[in-house]
Amino acid sequence: MLEDLKANNRAWSKSKTQIDPEFFKRLENQQSPEYLWIGCSDSRVPANEIVGLDPGELFVHRNVANLAPPQDANYLSVLQFAVDVLKVKHVMVVGHYGCGGVAAAIDGQRRGLVDHWLHPIREVHAEHKHALEQIPEKRAMLDRLTELNVARQVRNVAADVFVQDAWARGQQLAVHGWVYSLADGLVNDLNIGIASREDYERTVAETVVQDRPFWKREE
Repeated sequence: MLEDLKANNRAWSKSKTQIDPEFFKRLENQQSPEYLWIGCSDSRVPANEIVGLDPGELFVHRNVANLAPPQDANYLSVLQFAVDVLKVKHVMVVGHYGCGGVAAAIDGQRRGLVDHWLHPIREVHAEHKHALEQIPEKRAMLDRLTELNVARQVRNVAADVFVQDAWARGQQLAVHGWVYSLADGLVNDLNIGIASREDYERTVAETVVQDRPFWKREE
């Protein structure tokens, strides 16, 4: 069973040691990544390959539609280990255009347990429904919803006590929002990075104003 995959593994291991005989010895003795990648489980989005990093250089957490829900113990365990133990300097929340999870969240079909998991995306869609309805082409609308979902997950990460406590003790840590394009393999930086408590508080304040109905906004 799976002989082709095991053969691929042997070939990969051999190629690594041919280029760098000490590669696996270093990998065995040390894990010191500077980055945590929170991405989608989609098989077309290989985290290390996209950013050109070797094993040991990128700590990775993946789930359907790259969510960072504050109720998920799996995600929280990864975040705490990355921040408190590995001392990563950057957390990247990485969505991707053409995400099946984002589309499934709002298509009205019922699939079972995953519907509950995708509920945060439906909340994002509801909050931005008016603006999203102004986008006539469905794919473009889903692309925008993907970006809005990434922005929400960036705020979730930045709001977490592990990240807030890291900033309080002066630890260097920034949270970034990216979207990967399956069409050309390039990452789109949404430029919504949060690197301090002050950044976070300013982001929350700006979001409150933007989400407020226009008749309640201050002039």
